[in-house]
Amino acid sequence: MFVDINGNRLNVEVLGEGDDVIIAHHGAPGLGSLAEPRSSFGRLADAYKVVVFDARGSGQSGQNGPFTHEQWVADVEGLRRWLGVERVVIAGGSYGGFIAMEYAARHPDRVGAVVLRDTSADNANQDLAIRNAAASSRVTIDRAKLDRIMSGTVRDDDDLRDCWREILPLYDHDYEPAAVEQRVAATPYHYATHNYAFAVNQPNYDIKHLLPGITAPTLITVGRHDWITPVECSRTIAGLIPSSELRIFEKSGHSPQVEEAELWEATVRGFLSEVRDRG
Repeated sequence: MFVDINGNRLNVEVLGEGDDVIIAHHGAPGLGSLAEPRSSFGRLADAYKVVVFDARGSGQSGQNGPFTHEQWVADVEGLRRWLGVERVVIAGGSYGGFIAMEYAARHPDRVGAVVLRDTSADNANQDLAIRNAAASSRVTIDRAKLDRIMSGTVRDDDDLRDCWREILPLYDHDYEPAAVEQRVAATPYHYATHNYAFAVNQPNYDIKHLLPGITAPTLITVGRHDWITPVECSRTIAGLIPSSELRIFEKSGHSPQVEEAELWEATVRGFLSEVRDRG
């Protein structure tokens, strides 16, 4: 369905009918969509009401700016109000984790739990990712394309597609070229959103000072072989959020929810069950 939130139309799906609500935010603004959180958190719809959506500027949602973290956080709060619930579980992976953490820090009274996956609390991951890409023995990365996608200077949607194809082989623990091409074909491209996120938002991104203010229990998950938000980024988050636990998935890259799906799902279910039992 399409829902008007803060002057922009959002593509929203509501899965399940549980009393407890999970709002799951996708990553990769301008490249991501609700398909990713639907495939991972949608598995929990037997026990929770799971809300997934295309963020402003991504997927099938409206393209009205601004594409700032403040606006994306406000859109999550708008969704919570539209749902008519007092508190939610806020979840996010990769860039979606940036927004999930900011929402939890700025609206602590509205968050019952936080679930993060392969994310970072500042832009230190940028330099780490560039070094990891250059050192990869899997593929030889075109440095110009890597620089354009990481700095938010892609030229148009076609260029974004080419740059995305260039770095996709780095994401998974096990490299499958056919899977890369399938993902390239399935991705919705919105280069203006991507460029704003990486040229404007990312250079000054640092929310480490906000993390001690997250009062909700927090689960942090990360793949051992994540190239773009490496394990050390999750360790930093775990050290700053008071009630947090870190789980590292040894056979995963950036997507343990896919590469170790059963273990990841069991980990998230177990965490949320404990939170629910504590009331």
